[in-house]
Amino acid sequence: MTPSSQAEAVAALLREALADPSTAWSLGSFGAIAEFMRDPDEAVSALPDDRMGVATERGAIALTACSDLRPVAYETAVASGWNHAVALCLPEATCAMSRRRVVTELGPDRDAAREQDCEAILFDLGLDLLAVDACVRTSDPEAIACLRSGVGQPLFDPANPIGRQLVAMSPHRVFLAGVGRIEVYAPIPGPGGTSPEGPHTHVLPKLLRSGRTHAATTPIPAGWVPCAGLHPAHPYKDMMGQRIAFDAARYEAFQILLDRWGDPDLLVIKRGGAERSDSPVSSRHAQGARRVAEVQARYLRGEVIEADTGTDEEETVADHA
Repeated sequence: MTPSSQAEAVAALLREALADPSTAWSLGSFGAIAEFMRDPDEAVSALPDDRMGVATERGAIALTACSDLRPVAYETAVASGWNHAVALCLPEATCAMSRRRVVTELGPDRDAAREQDCEAILFDLGLDLLAVDACVRTSDPEAIACLRSGVGQPLFDPANPIGRQLVAMSPHRVFLAGVGRIEVYAPIPGPGGTSPEGPHTHVLPKLLRSGRTHAATTPIPAGWVPCAGLHPAHPYKDMMGQRIAFDAARYEAFQILLDRWGDPDLLVIKRGGAERSDSPVSSRHAQGARRVAEVQARYLRGEVIEADTGTDEEETVADHA
Protein backbone atom coordinates (compact mmCIF):
# COMPACT_ATOMS: atom_id res chain seq x y z
CA MET A 1 0.00 0.00 0.00
CA THR A 2 1.36 3.41 -0.98
CA PRO A 3 1.67 6.17 1.64
CA SER A 4 -1.19 8.10 0.04
CA SER A 5 -3.53 5.11 -0.02
CA GLN A 6 -2.57 4.31 3.58
CA ALA A 7 -3.41 7.87 4.61
CA GLU A 8 -6.74 7.64 2.79
CA ALA A 9 -7.54 4.37 4.57
CA VAL A 10 -6.74 5.89 7.97
CA ALA A 11 -8.89 8.94 7.22
CA ALA A 12 -11.76 6.68 6.13
CA LEU A 13 -11.43 4.68 9.37
CA LEU A 14 -11.71 7.88 11.44
CA ARG A 15 -14.62 9.30 9.43
CA GLU A 16 -16.64 6.07 9.64
CA ALA A 17 -16.05 5.77 13.38
CA LEU A 18 -16.98 9.42 14.00
CA ALA A 19 -20.24 8.89 12.14
CA ASP A 20 -21.16 5.95 14.40
CA PRO A 21 -22.61 7.02 17.78
CA SER A 22 -21.94 3.55 19.21
CA THR A 23 -18.19 4.20 18.97
CA ALA A 24 -16.53 5.86 21.97
CA TRP A 25 -13.22 7.72 21.85
CA SER A 26 -10.34 8.29 24.23
CA LEU A 27 -7.31 10.54 24.22
CA GLY A 28 -4.66 10.45 26.89
CA SER A 29 -1.96 8.44 28.57
CA PHE A 30 -1.68 5.87 31.37
CA GLY A 31 -3.38 7.59 34.31
CA ALA A 32 -4.75 10.66 32.51
CA ILE A 33 -7.44 10.20 29.92
CA ALA A 34 -10.36 12.01 28.31
CA GLU A 35 -13.28 10.17 26.73
CA PHE A 36 -15.86 11.35 24.23
CA MET A 37 -19.12 9.58 23.52
CA ARG A 38 -22.59 10.61 22.39
CA ASP A 39 -26.11 9.27 22.39
CA PRO A 40 -27.67 8.19 19.06
CA ASP A 41 -30.27 10.98 19.24
CA GLU A 42 -27.96 13.64 20.71
CA ALA A 43 -27.69 16.91 18.79
CA VAL A 44 -24.28 17.42 17.18
CA SER A 45 -22.64 20.36 15.45
CA ALA A 46 -19.85 20.46 12.91
CA LEU A 47 -16.43 21.89 13.70
CA PRO A 48 -15.59 25.43 12.52
CA ASP A 49 -12.67 24.24 10.36
CA ASP A 50 -11.53 21.28 8.27
CA ARG A 51 -10.71 18.93 11.16
CA MET A 52 -12.70 15.71 11.45
CA GLY A 53 -14.99 15.57 14.45
CA VAL A 54 -18.19 16.68 16.14
CA ALA A 55 -19.29 18.76 19.12
CA THR A 56 -22.22 18.28 21.48
CA GLU A 57 -23.41 20.16 24.55
CA ARG A 58 -21.34 17.75 26.69
CA GLY A 59 -18.05 17.59 24.80
CA ALA A 60 -16.24 17.50 21.48
CA ILE A 61 -13.65 15.63 19.48
CA ALA A 62 -11.44 17.06 16.73
CA LEU A 63 -8.99 14.88 14.80
CA THR A 64 -6.41 15.25 12.05
CA ALA A 65 -5.27 12.22 10.08
CA CYS A 66 -1.57 13.15 10.08
CA SER A 67 0.70 11.23 7.70
CA ASP A 68 2.49 9.23 10.40
CA LEU A 69 -0.66 8.14 12.27
CA ARG A 70 -0.86 4.34 12.67
CA PRO A 71 -4.04 2.58 13.84
CA VAL A 72 -3.40 -0.58 15.88
CA ALA A 73 -6.43 -2.79 16.50
CA TYR A 74 -6.11 -5.11 19.46
CA GLU A 75 -7.93 -7.29 21.96
CA THR A 76 -6.84 -7.84 25.56
CA ALA A 77 -7.88 -10.60 27.93
CA VAL A 78 -9.51 -9.53 31.19
CA ALA A 79 -10.93 -11.53 34.07
CA SER A 80 -14.49 -11.36 32.73
CA GLY A 81 -13.72 -11.77 29.01
CA TRP A 82 -11.94 -9.30 26.78
CA ASN A 83 -11.65 -5.64 25.80
CA HIS A 84 -11.06 -4.30 22.32
CA ALA A 85 -10.01 -1.00 20.77
CA VAL A 86 -8.11 0.60 17.92
CA ALA A 87 -5.18 2.60 19.29
CA LEU A 88 -4.17 5.68 17.31
CA CYS A 89 -0.39 5.68 17.52
CA LEU A 90 2.37 8.07 16.56
CA PRO A 91 6.11 7.32 16.29
CA GLU A 92 7.86 7.57 19.64
CA ALA A 93 10.48 9.83 18.08
CA THR A 94 7.96 12.47 16.97
CA CYS A 95 4.94 12.15 19.30
CA ALA A 96 6.17 14.43 22.12
CA MET A 97 3.99 17.30 23.25
CA SER A 98 5.08 20.16 25.57
CA ARG A 99 6.00 18.03 28.64
CA ARG A 100 5.39 20.94 31.02
CA ARG A 101 5.86 20.08 34.69
CA VAL A 102 4.03 22.99 36.28
CA VAL A 103 0.68 24.65 35.68
CA THR A 104 1.12 27.04 32.75
CA GLU A 105 -1.19 29.64 31.24
CA LEU A 106 -1.39 29.24 27.45
CA GLY A 107 -3.74 32.07 26.52
CA PRO A 108 -6.93 31.97 24.43
CA ASP A 109 -7.75 28.56 22.97
CA ARG A 110 -7.78 29.51 19.30
CA ASP A 111 -8.12 25.88 18.22
CA ALA A 112 -11.25 25.20 20.30
CA ALA A 113 -13.76 22.80 18.75
CA ARG A 114 -16.50 25.43 19.10
CA GLU A 115 -16.18 29.08 18.05
CA GLN A 116 -17.77 30.19 21.33
CA ASP A 117 -14.79 28.81 23.28
CA CYS A 118 -11.98 30.35 21.22
CA GLU A 119 -11.50 33.29 23.59
CA ALA A 120 -11.56 31.18 26.78
CA ILE A 121 -8.20 30.83 28.54
CA LEU A 122 -6.33 27.52 28.33
CA PHE A 123 -4.10 26.26 31.16
CA ASP A 124 -1.75 23.27 30.87
CA LEU A 125 -1.94 21.25 34.12
CA GLY A 126 1.75 20.35 33.83
CA LEU A 127 1.48 16.56 34.08
CA ASP A 128 4.66 15.98 32.00
CA LEU A 129 3.09 13.33 29.78
CA LEU A 130 5.03 12.28 26.69
CA ALA A 131 2.35 12.44 23.99
CA VAL A 132 -0.49 14.36 25.65
CA ASP A 133 -1.05 17.82 27.15
CA ALA A 134 -3.78 17.68 29.80
CA CYS A 135 -5.33 21.15 30.02
CA VAL A 136 -8.32 23.02 31.41
CA ARG A 137 -10.11 26.00 29.90
CA THR A 138 -12.42 28.66 31.26
CA SER A 139 -13.82 32.11 30.59
CA ASP A 140 -15.06 32.61 34.16
CA PRO A 141 -13.08 35.46 35.81
CA GLU A 142 -13.02 33.82 39.26
CA ALA A 143 -11.86 30.50 37.82
CA ILE A 144 -9.19 32.24 35.75
CA ALA A 145 -7.93 34.03 38.88
CA CYS A 146 -7.76 30.75 40.80
CA LEU A 147 -5.91 28.98 38.00
CA ARG A 148 -3.48 31.87 37.65
CA SER A 149 -2.74 31.66 41.38
CA GLY A 150 -1.39 28.15 40.79
CA VAL A 151 0.69 28.92 37.71
CA GLY A 152 4.32 27.88 38.08
CA GLN A 153 3.54 25.19 40.66
CA PRO A 154 3.05 21.42 40.20
CA LEU A 155 -0.65 20.56 40.16
CA PHE A 156 -0.36 18.05 43.02
CA ASP A 157 1.72 20.27 45.29
CA PRO A 158 -0.29 20.66 48.54
CA ALA A 159 0.39 24.38 48.40
CA ASN A 160 -1.20 24.73 44.96
CA PRO A 161 -4.71 26.22 45.44
CA ILE A 162 -6.01 24.75 42.19
CA GLY A 163 -6.40 21.20 43.49
CA ARG A 164 -8.77 22.26 46.27
CA GLN A 165 -10.98 24.24 43.88
CA LEU A 166 -10.92 22.20 40.69
CA VAL A 167 -14.15 20.25 41.26
CA ALA A 168 -16.06 23.36 42.29
CA MET A 169 -14.76 25.33 39.29
CA SER A 170 -15.32 22.44 36.83
CA PRO A 171 -13.56 24.14 33.93
CA HIS A 172 -13.65 22.53 30.52
CA ARG A 173 -11.07 19.76 30.28
CA VAL A 174 -9.10 19.85 27.02
CA PHE A 175 -6.69 17.00 26.25
CA LEU A 176 -4.35 17.58 23.31
CA ALA A 177 -2.17 15.23 21.24
CA GLY A 178 -0.56 15.18 17.83
CA VAL A 179 -3.66 13.49 16.41
CA GLY A 180 -6.12 16.05 17.78
CA ARG A 181 -8.10 16.83 20.93
CA ILE A 182 -11.02 15.83 23.14
CA GLU A 183 -12.90 18.49 25.09
CA VAL A 184 -15.18 17.75 28.04
CA TYR A 185 -17.75 20.29 29.22
CA ALA A 186 -19.67 18.22 31.80
CA PRO A 187 -19.03 19.04 35.49
CA ILE A 188 -16.27 17.14 37.29
CA PRO A 189 -17.82 14.54 39.65
CA GLY A 190 -17.01 15.04 43.32
CA PRO A 191 -14.86 12.63 45.36
CA GLY A 192 -16.26 9.12 45.19
CA GLY A 193 -18.59 10.03 42.35
CA THR A 194 -19.17 7.62 39.50
CA SER A 195 -18.19 8.36 35.92
CA PRO A 196 -20.94 10.33 34.15
CA GLU A 197 -22.77 8.81 31.21
CA GLY A 198 -21.05 10.90 28.61
CA PRO A 199 -17.77 12.70 27.96
CA HIS A 200 -15.53 12.70 31.03
CA THR A 201 -11.92 12.70 32.18
CA HIS A 202 -9.87 10.99 34.86
CA VAL A 203 -6.48 11.96 36.27
CA LEU A 204 -5.09 9.26 38.56
CA PRO A 205 -1.82 10.25 40.29
CA LYS A 206 -0.98 6.69 41.30
CA LEU A 207 -0.98 5.52 37.68
CA LEU A 208 0.78 8.67 36.47
CA ARG A 209 3.74 7.92 38.71
CA SER A 210 4.50 4.80 36.65
CA GLY A 211 5.61 7.00 33.75
CA ARG A 212 4.13 4.56 31.24
CA THR A 213 2.26 5.56 28.12
CA HIS A 214 -0.11 2.56 28.17
CA ALA A 215 -1.01 -0.55 30.15
CA ALA A 216 1.47 -3.40 29.91
CA THR A 217 -1.33 -5.66 28.63
CA THR A 218 -1.86 -3.46 25.55
CA PRO A 219 0.12 -4.86 22.57
CA ILE A 220 1.51 -1.69 21.02
CA PRO A 221 4.40 -2.26 18.55
CA ALA A 222 7.85 -1.13 19.66
CA GLY A 223 8.68 2.42 18.65
CA TRP A 224 5.05 3.57 18.68
CA VAL A 225 3.03 5.44 21.32
CA PRO A 226 -0.77 5.34 21.61
CA CYS A 227 -2.12 8.84 22.17
CA ALA A 228 -5.78 8.25 21.34
CA GLY A 229 -8.12 5.41 20.57
CA LEU A 230 -11.50 4.48 19.16
CA HIS A 231 -13.66 1.95 20.95
CA PRO A 232 -16.27 0.28 18.72
CA ALA A 233 -19.41 -1.24 20.22
CA HIS A 234 -18.49 -4.29 22.29
CA PRO A 235 -20.26 -7.65 21.82
CA TYR A 236 -21.29 -8.18 25.46
CA LYS A 237 -21.21 -4.80 27.23
CA ASP A 238 -22.43 -1.27 26.70
CA MET A 239 -20.45 1.98 26.89
CA MET A 240 -20.73 2.03 30.68
CA GLY A 241 -19.43 -1.54 30.99
CA GLN A 242 -22.81 -3.08 31.83
CA ARG A 243 -23.54 -6.56 30.49
CA ILE A 244 -25.82 -6.97 27.46
CA ALA A 245 -26.85 -10.02 25.45
CA PHE A 246 -23.98 -11.22 23.24
CA ASP A 247 -24.15 -9.51 19.84
CA ALA A 248 -22.44 -11.60 17.16
CA ALA A 249 -22.67 -8.78 14.61
CA ARG A 250 -20.58 -6.53 16.87
CA TYR A 251 -18.07 -9.34 17.28
CA GLU A 252 -17.74 -9.82 13.52
CA ALA A 253 -17.45 -6.07 12.92
CA PHE A 254 -14.42 -5.81 15.17
CA GLN A 255 -12.79 -8.90 13.64
CA ILE A 256 -12.80 -7.03 10.32
CA LEU A 257 -10.95 -4.15 11.98
CA LEU A 258 -8.56 -6.62 13.59
CA ASP A 259 -7.77 -8.20 10.21
CA ARG A 260 -7.09 -4.78 8.68
CA TRP A 261 -5.28 -2.99 11.52
CA GLY A 262 -4.15 -5.69 13.96
CA ASP A 263 -0.73 -7.25 14.54
CA PRO A 264 -0.40 -10.12 12.01
CA ASP A 265 1.76 -12.17 14.40
CA LEU A 266 -0.83 -11.92 17.16
CA LEU A 267 -3.59 -12.88 14.74
CA VAL A 268 -1.70 -16.07 13.81
CA ILE A 269 -1.30 -16.95 17.47
CA LYS A 270 -4.95 -16.20 18.25
CA ARG A 271 -6.06 -18.50 15.45
CA GLY A 272 -3.95 -21.39 16.66
CA GLY A 273 -1.02 -20.99 14.32
CA ALA A 274 2.60 -21.62 15.24
CA GLU A 275 4.49 -18.70 16.72
CA ARG A 276 7.52 -17.65 14.66
CA SER A 277 10.84 -18.09 16.41
CA ASP A 278 11.76 -14.50 15.51
CA SER A 279 8.36 -13.04 16.38
CA PRO A 280 8.51 -9.72 18.27
CA VAL A 281 5.34 -10.65 20.17
CA SER A 282 5.93 -10.96 23.92
CA SER A 283 4.90 -14.11 25.77
CA ARG A 284 2.45 -12.02 27.79
CA HIS A 285 0.67 -10.74 24.69
CA ALA A 286 0.74 -14.18 23.05
CA GLN A 287 -0.87 -15.72 26.11
CA GLY A 288 -3.47 -12.96 26.13
CA ALA A 289 -4.37 -13.64 22.48
CA ARG A 290 -4.93 -17.32 23.26
CA ARG A 291 -7.12 -16.46 26.25
CA VAL A 292 -9.21 -14.10 24.11
CA ALA A 293 -9.68 -16.80 21.46
CA GLU A 294 -10.83 -19.30 24.08
CA VAL A 295 -13.43 -17.06 25.69
CA GLN A 296 -14.71 -15.80 22.33
CA ALA A 297 -15.21 -19.38 21.20
CA ARG A 298 -17.36 -19.97 24.29
CA TYR A 299 -19.52 -16.94 23.51
CA LEU A 300 -19.87 -18.01 19.87
CA ARG A 301 -21.03 -21.46 21.02
CA GLY A 302 -23.80 -19.77 22.95
CA GLU A 303 -22.47 -20.43 26.44
CA VAL A 304 -23.69 -18.15 29.20
CA ILE A 305 -20.63 -16.64 30.89
CA GLU A 306 -21.11 -14.86 34.18
CA ALA A 307 -19.17 -11.69 34.95
CA ASP A 308 -16.11 -12.38 37.08
CA THR A 309 -15.71 -10.36 40.26
CA GLY A 310 -11.94 -10.43 39.81
CA THR A 311 -9.99 -7.81 37.93
CA ASP A 312 -6.65 -7.21 36.30
CA GLU A 313 -4.59 -4.28 35.16
CA GLU A 314 -6.48 -3.65 31.95
CA GLU A 315 -9.86 -3.69 33.66
CA THR A 316 -8.61 -1.35 36.36
CA VAL A 317 -7.56 1.18 33.72
CA ALA A 318 -10.80 0.77 31.79
CA ASP A 319 -12.85 1.34 34.93
CA HIS A 320 -11.17 4.73 35.35
CA ALA A 321 -11.45 5.84 31.76
